[in-house]
Amino acid sequence: MTLDEADRLDAADPLASARERFCLPDGVIYLDGNSLGALPKSAPSALATTAERQWGADLIASWNKNRWIDWPVEIAAKLARIVGARPNELLIADSTSVCLFKLLAAAVRARPGRRTILSHRANFPTDLYVAQGLADMLAVEVKAVAPDEVLDAIDGDTAVVSLTHVDYRSASIYDMRAINEAAHEAGALTVWDLSHSAGAVELDLGGSGCDLAVGCGYKYLTGGPGAPAFIYVAERLQDELANPLQGWMGHAEPFAFVDDYRPASGMLKFLTGTPSVLSLAALDAGITTFDGISMSDIEAKSRKLSQLFVDEVEARSGNEVRLASPRDPTQRGSHVVFAHPEGYAVMQALIARGVIGDFRAPDLMRFGFTPLYTRYVDVVGAAEILAEILASREWDQPRFKARAKVT
Repeated sequence: MTLDEADRLDAADPLASARERFCLPDGVIYLDGNSLGALPKSAPSALATTAERQWGADLIASWNKNRWIDWPVEIAAKLARIVGARPNELLIADSTSVCLFKLLAAAVRARPGRRTILSHRANFPTDLYVAQGLADMLAVEVKAVAPDEVLDAIDGDTAVVSLTHVDYRSASIYDMRAINEAAHEAGALTVWDLSHSAGAVELDLGGSGCDLAVGCGYKYLTGGPGAPAFIYVAERLQDELANPLQGWMGHAEPFAFVDDYRPASGMLKFLTGTPSVLSLAALDAGITTFDGISMSDIEAKSRKLSQLFVDEVEARSGNEVRLASPRDPTQRGSHVVFAHPEGYAVMQALIARGVIGDFRAPDLMRFGFTPLYTRYVDVVGAAEILAEILASREWDQPRFKARAKVT
């Protein structure tokens, strides 16, 4: 495809106007929204308002006057349609790792006598680390199997199945409904990590029978670096489950300041500490960028973008790289992974040329497509530049091989 042909696709794109909601530097093709979403144009003013007018002028009165105390619930309600949940099943709170710890612990305690947390090998590391630490505390076992063995591994000893919906490396996607049904048939609960799903693929947490889920706010939801995570608990489980990290914000009367803990009802019990107000303001701006846009349109564009990239890269550089994502676009999330023996150096050369993706060990180059702002010309332009770098061995320079702390 030529750039002119790609430009015509952009002109006909029903989501084209959404790009104007973001700050994107000139001369940069940004294909790393699967790691950190671009800055929403509304975020700086939202942060300034929160800091200068609310914190600066209203001071502590802002907890009531500006409803800071309710933001974890109110912002979560805006997320509901993006993930296919009821507003009363979501909260914004903590980090993804902390939320995952809460839900895994709650699920294990709700299934006494069962000894297994089931996951898959090569899951996102923090998910396995959290599960391993929790297993040590509760004297249970983490059983990690190959991704295609998960369904058969669910049995009567499984307390909870903990999976990442879209794999952070390959972008392969689990059949959420099938996993949920198999877990429920065995009497187990499910916890889904939606960090590479929310905001990029169409989700139906309620309709698919999802029990519990977490997800980060800084990738496709464009909530800013270190944005708070979200936590989902199906309404049917909220009375049954208990928050293991009991804190004052999850108390039924947080400002009664009594010694003994009494949990709040519903989702509020899963709060722990004081909300991070400035981060919530930025996340709110990110979620607002989805206003008026359907997730079915986002997923459809995601598949078109990712398939175009696969086609263009393989047409130009097929002998140099290997596709490390599922070939079927319906089996992928919204990023595409190509492997190259010098993947880190190739990615650094791309970044030097203004094409920003990222690298995951040992040899994987990841390219993320955020439908709200990624264009078809970006996809074709990135494939052209990648082909030039590979053909000329531009990557074979010492400056591109020096590893930074963040890859």
